[in-house]
Amino acid sequence: MEVQRVQALADAGLSHLPSQYIQPPDLRPVARKDAAATELGGIPILDLDPSGNPLPELRRLCSEWGAFQVVNHGVPIRLLSEMKEVGLRFFGSPMEAKLRYACDTTSAASEGYGSRMLSKKEGVLDWRDYFDHHTLPETRRNTTRWPDFPDNYRDVVVEYSNNMKVLAQRLLKMISESLNLPPSYIEDAIGDVYQNITVSYYSPCPQPELALGLQSHSDMGAITLLIQDDVGGLEVLKDWEWIPTKSSSDAIIVILADQTEV
Repeated sequence: MEVQRVQALADAGLSHLPSQYIQPPDLRPVARKDAAATELGGIPILDLDPSGNPLPELRRLCSEWGAFQVVNHGVPIRLLSEMKEVGLRFFGSPMEAKLRYACDTTSAASEGYGSRMLSKKEGVLDWRDYFDHHTLPETRRNTTRWPDFPDNYRDVVVEYSNNMKVLAQRLLKMISESLNLPPSYIEDAIGDVYQNITVSYYSPCPQPELALGLQSHSDMGAITLLIQDDVGGLEVLKDWEWIPTKSSSDAIIVILADQTEV
């Protein structure tokens, strides 16, 4: 059964949240005053400037947080802006154009435009739409399955994919070294590079106190590299408290995923 796009629901001007998006009371987002959120300070920033020695601080952040931001990461700032821009322009396009790239709703691993990442028959839905790209290894990279609008969409995703691969490998080597292990230790343990890039779009919600854009979870794989716009929204669980991230336009958020934690 085709899942209703969240963006279409939001554009319809609903005043109440459909029942399938309402979280149980114990899972609903915690309301915070802006001042209280500011006092939490967000997640730490790690400077990867090669002139310094980031390994001791990297080890601490991996041990105590499992999530942090990196600056001086080597990914062109221009590319981060372009990736956000092409994603925003895709979701701002007419629905009939976006549906040309709809994912297979019967498959949990389907590439394309969707609203339900996992093929769950039951459970509360996330208040978001997304486009999932299969980007690495390159044998999975079929750019004809990606939007051709705006004109530079496919080129930007390929460049972003390649740059993020380099950064992920650099970080995994550094994490290994911070543990006094050979630089290739974690990469060798994990095996071949396997990368997906997901662009998420979170529409305005009529009752945000009842919904979540993306429910609490840990990420599969080795490492997640994430950029977000100025609105933010990501929260990280630290000492049983949800800490909102406040990333700058130049920073990339790093989240250690399940394989690296193991």
